[in-house]
Amino acid sequence: MLKIQKLHKSYPIGDSSLHVLKGIDLSVEKGEMVAIMGSSGSGKSTLLNIIGMLDEADEGDYILDEVPIKNLTEKKAAVYRNKFLGFIFQSFNLINYKNALENVALPLYYQGLKRKKRQEKAKFHLKKVGLLDWATHLPSELSGGQKQRVAIARALASEPKLLLADEPTGALDTTTSYDIMAFLQQLNDEGKTILIVTHEQDIANMCKRIVRLKDGVIMEDNVVKQVRSSSLPQKRPSPVRLTSRTST
Repeated sequence: MLKIQKLHKSYPIGDSSLHVLKGIDLSVEKGEMVAIMGSSGSGKSTLLNIIGMLDEADEGDYILDEVPIKNLTEKKAAVYRNKFLGFIFQSFNLINYKNALENVALPLYYQGLKRKKRQEKAKFHLKKVGLLDWATHLPSELSGGQKQRVAIARALASEPKLLLADEPTGALDTTTSYDIMAFLQQLNDEGKTILIVTHEQDIANMCKRIVRLKDGVIMEDNVVKQVRSSSLPQKRPSPVRLTSRTST
């Protein structure tokens, strides 16, 4: 599904440069649910941007669904993003003047689908997240949890190979966060591959694998016993480590 080898990324700062990613090796198989954790400056956001084709590495290889991702024009990167990836953001990134149905249908417009087909697919995914009755509502008329569900429906609409979630519960209260994670777990149970960047340990524990970055290096990569969100309405679970995959 996703394979990264010896990935490096630096940014110029005056006469010097900041080495943000230092030889990252990471593989994610189809059907995995992986959390990427790290403090501010660890490189996790840069890594997510490269995986999301919003930035490009200086060195190393990135292969997604057997397609090398390198030296892409902006147009080609946009085509690949729409084909391979679904994005879920902390701030939802919904278009305020478009209703829920129109927001979900937007990626399908860029895929060239006719209006009727776009609406059919958008309604299907809104129903999947339990918000079909809210299809005509604007984002300002939705709660935080509803906005994130619309954002998830939008991410699913283009039927991506990989879901990238950047702090998907960061703007939500605990109960709503667990509701969103329960839905993401359900999607993963159905076979969807999901990569989540989070600084919240309890959210990471709801994944099946936790990767920890520090100073641009993967320090830990562990398979964990997944905590099911539906069993923890308010609790803050502790991780249970099963298998160590890498250590540096």
